[in-house]
This record gives sequence, structure tokens and C-alpha cells, in this order.
Amino acid sequence: MTTYLVFINILTFLLYGIDKWKARRGKWRIPEETLIWLAVVGGSMGALLGMYLFRHKTKHKKFTVGVPVILLVQFALYYYFMLR
Repeated sequence: MTTYLVFINILTFLLYGIDKWKARRGKWRIPEETLIWLAVVGGSMGALLGMYLFRHKTKHKKFTVGVPVILLVQFALYYYFMLR
């Protein structure tokens, strides 16, 4: 599980950076749904770091509110299942 979380967060972080790079150059972009789903499947920390480090998607409410909410829900679920 730890290996998966490290992998998905690094992948998500890199894809946020790549999407920002593509946005600046007017190239084909990574769909927003893909970026959100990467957060949902465990890459929320990578998404949050990518958003603020690359200053990417920080004007979109579904990212500025959605990604932190996803992260909080994931932390809550982790603690719920680990303390049971």
C-alpha cells in the first residue's frame, strides 16, 4: 500500500507539472477529470503539492476546494480503518 501511495502521488505531481507546461505552450492538455481522479485514487497529496508548486488549477474551485476535501476524506478513512 505504501509503495502504491508513493507512486500515485509522484505520478500525480508530475502530471500537474506536465499539464502546466503544456498550458503555457498551448499544447494538448491532460483532462481535468483525469487530474481529479488521480487525487481520488490516492494522489491527493501530489495533486495539492503540484497545484501550489506549479501554480496550476489554483483558480478553479473544484481543485482549490475539491483536492483538499479529498485529502481530508482520505486521512479520515485511513485513521478510521487503521484504528479499528
